[in-house]
Amino acid sequence: MKRVAIHQPEHLPWLGYLDKARHADCFVFLDTVAFKKNYFENRNRIRTPQGWAWVTVPILTKGKFGQAFTEVEINNAARWPEVYYRTLLQNYSKTPHWKKYAAPLEEIFLRPWTHLADLNLALIEFLWSAFDIPTPTLRASALHSTGKKSNLLLDICRKTGATEYLSGPSGKDYLDESIFSAEGIAVKYHEFHHPEYSQAFSPFVPGMASIDLLFNEGPDGIRRLD
Repeated sequence: MKRVAIHQPEHLPWLGYLDKARHADCFVFLDTVAFKKNYFENRNRIRTPQGWAWVTVPILTKGKFGQAFTEVEINNAARWPEVYYRTLLQNYSKTPHWKKYAAPLEEIFLRPWTHLADLNLALIEFLWSAFDIPTPTLRASALHSTGKKSNLLLDICRKTGATEYLSGPSGKDYLDESIFSAEGIAVKYHEFHHPEYSQAFSPFVPGMASIDLLFNEGPDGIRRLD
């Protein structure tokens, strides 16, 4: 059996994203579909004393409606890296594992990025490494897959040799399971139960970017997902 998961390369994804990757034999970053504005593709949530706040990478959107994820450019005129990293510093500098991961994370942010997908994938690679997630990855753009919606996902599954497609729970609302069944590919839906863990501030707030768990509990924190 080869279980394949497919998802947009979200920005500093939450724990459910990492958990889906842990349960897959191959994780494909769906970087060929249209960018979703005001979603989790150029921003995510971090824990603060007030509850939570967004950390955001500004992007160029004027005249670019419907652009593919691979085409999205970062608005570097906004001088965002310093503001972004300072926000992390203000809210996580006193957590147990900040010192171990602050420098490599800062190095990523200070690279001269032009495209959002490349930055997001570097951050995801950082998280994969920090939490020791061995799942191999591919970019959909490298597979030259065709089709839309369910047909696109099916083509990616074909090209990766999948025998099972691991979908998020929302797939129940739009997936055409019959076309997967016709190809001998089973469809399974990922179930995720959010764990509670130590945070810098109380009470516990779920749904934060995965770095919240990393800074507070370190690499062993991933065991909370077992």
